[in-house]
Amino acid sequence: MYAPERHQQILGRARAEGRVDVAGLAAELDVTPETVRRDLSALERMGLVRRVHGGAIPVERLGFEPALAERERMFSAEKERIAKAALDELPDGGAIIIDAGTTTVRFADLLPSDRELIVVTHALPVATVLASRPNITLHVVGGQLRGRTLAAVGAWAERSLADVRVDVAFLGTNGLTVEDGLTTPDIAEAMVKRALVAAARRTVVLADHSKVGRTDLALVAPLSSVDTLVTDTGLAAELVDEIEAVGPRVVRA
Repeated sequence: MYAPERHQQILGRARAEGRVDVAGLAAELDVTPETVRRDLSALERMGLVRRVHGGAIPVERLGFEPALAERERMFSAEKERIAKAALDELPDGGAIIIDAGTTTVRFADLLPSDRELIVVTHALPVATVLASRPNITLHVVGGQLRGRTLAAVGAWAERSLADVRVDVAFLGTNGLTVEDGLTTPDIAEAMVKRALVAAARRTVVLADHSKVGRTDLALVAPLSSVDTLVTDTGLAAELVDEIEAVGPRVVRA
């Protein structure tokens, strides 16, 4: 078993059981305890677990949502590939929504300069990237700025989005499962994400494979509301089949 496969299995077990221990993982995976410790250290560097004596705990069990700068470092190469692949979901012209998130910011940075686009966003980093683009008509949704994601949330943002209709919404997510759909740790941000989905004719989710199999506090939308999931090749083929069975087309970049 390759290291990325072990990482995914270890993370899945940690999220399912709330904790993993080195000895149990070594026996289950048929590797040495030292290999497991290296795997746990790698997962900790990615911001996905926190090491504790004898094992590790998934960060969501600690009530922990990584800050923006830390999330930008996680799965950087995968996010770049996802952002590039998501460009194929752009309309030739018209209006789109871009959600808050580190992958969606990369997507915004890659938007082509050869077509006129109207972009609606509640994310300050996305607005900063696009503010000077001559081919972009930018609409920034106001509201209370959430410091951890630099996204506008609250009733003001929700009311503004109720008056908007776009061709495609490009969404980020913290968690994605067949059972619970899209989830995020913050209830206010979940409400705005729900409004983004409602405002779009099509919804495209940009999420690396570490988000799949994770459920966070606040429900956003069922997977039946999603048209396309753009992820990376770290997502197992059997999970692709499960996701596509409930609606979304899956693109692995």
